[in-house]
Amino acid sequence: MNNLKQLERIKKIHNLIRLESTGTPEELSKKLRISIRQTFSLLEQMRELEAPVKFNRKAKTYYYERDFDINITISVHVISRGNLTNIYAGRSTANIIHKMQGRCSAPNYLRMMKQRLDAVG
Repeated sequence: MNNLKQLERIKKIHNLIRLESTGTPEELSKKLRISIRQTFSLLEQMRELEAPVKFNRKAKTYYYERDFDINITISVHVISRGNLTNIYAGRSTANIIHKMQGRCSAPNYLRMMKQRLDAVG
């Protein structure tokens, strides 16, 4: 679950940087409820993803030096005792639980359910 938290934090930092409302590193850390060291680590991870992150000392905020966007989507498929639960962006989709029936293999069933959910929207 730590990876999910990291992705959510990167998503939040990205949105704050786009709005140029991060504040100082200390303020950003408080907004994210993490240490300054963790904040710098997340910013470094974003730079590794080629995010052109810079800090404006005058405005006291991080910003993107050029156009940049990052799209993070999270999709988790949990199979437990023959039940499939799909979770997107940290929320269960209306508690959709499907019973696996017959001899349908798990990968085929997941593919089929993904197609159904994509069709729904």
